[in-house]
Amino acid sequence: MSQENTLTATDQKSVAELKQIAAQVRRDIVRMVHAVNSGHPGGSLGCADLLVALYFRIMKHNPSFSMKGEGEDLFFLSNGHISPVFYSVLARSGYFPVSELATFRKLNSRLQGHPATHEHLPGIRIASGSLGQGMSVAIGAAQAKKLNGDNRLVYVLMGDGELEEGQVWEAAMYAPHHKVDNLIAIVDRNGQQIDGSTEEIMDLGNLRAKFEAFGWRVLETDGNDLEKLVPTLEEAGKLSGQGQPTMILMDTQMGYGVDYMMGTHKWHGTAPNDEQLEKALQQLLVEEAGDY
Repeated sequence: MSQENTLTATDQKSVAELKQIAAQVRRDIVRMVHAVNSGHPGGSLGCADLLVALYFRIMKHNPSFSMKGEGEDLFFLSNGHISPVFYSVLARSGYFPVSELATFRKLNSRLQGHPATHEHLPGIRIASGSLGQGMSVAIGAAQAKKLNGDNRLVYVLMGDGELEEGQVWEAAMYAPHHKVDNLIAIVDRNGQQIDGSTEEIMDLGNLRAKFEAFGWRVLETDGNDLEKLVPTLEEAGKLSGQGQPTMILMDTQMGYGVDYMMGTHKWHGTAPNDEQLEKALQQLLVEEAGDY
């Protein structure tokens, strides 16, 4: 069978189906960090809708996995500390057994706290978590696709606090200059980072104006509303090939889906206790839940 026939590019899950998958992914996230009393639930919960939309509807990708990624869309997670959501979505979309999620952050696990290539976990193409580097990698991958005559797209997700890294802005200047128009970058604009709000720590100002000044085409959306998020991602795909990279500024709430975690930096890297876990799972009920 040709690679083209094995690409899943999803079977076009409906928004209702995406919501159910996202709820299951959020259950995975809170259970993973609770089991080892470590990890980053806040940003993971906030970005669950995005990764579910990408892997179950938007991207053309192959769970049998090749590092080269020829003929398929690529995704790079720059803010690697939100690895729980990435691992859950990869497992739920067929890259490795869902049961392996139970090894998260344990000794000899392939599911390290920050994704790494050394463990050869399917779906992971770069080690990430040292913030600020993902967009540079994504640009390189996008340019390689152009050189190889590969018309698929490259996606990269960054946190808004991560934009305080200078390398991001070097990459932001480079991509429009070199017309890297097969690149779709996404910023999780939740307004929170490890020590407080981005406004307090380092005010980011008008991000739309900044990226537009660098030569990006900018879209804005609600990252926790799939009815708005999916059309925005589809629009971004249609804008590719027109001479400009695309930036999606995605508003989310840290901890989305779990009421006591939402909207505060305190759950950036804190695991729920037993009682908090049960409360979270009750808020994240899904049809025919398939917990690992």
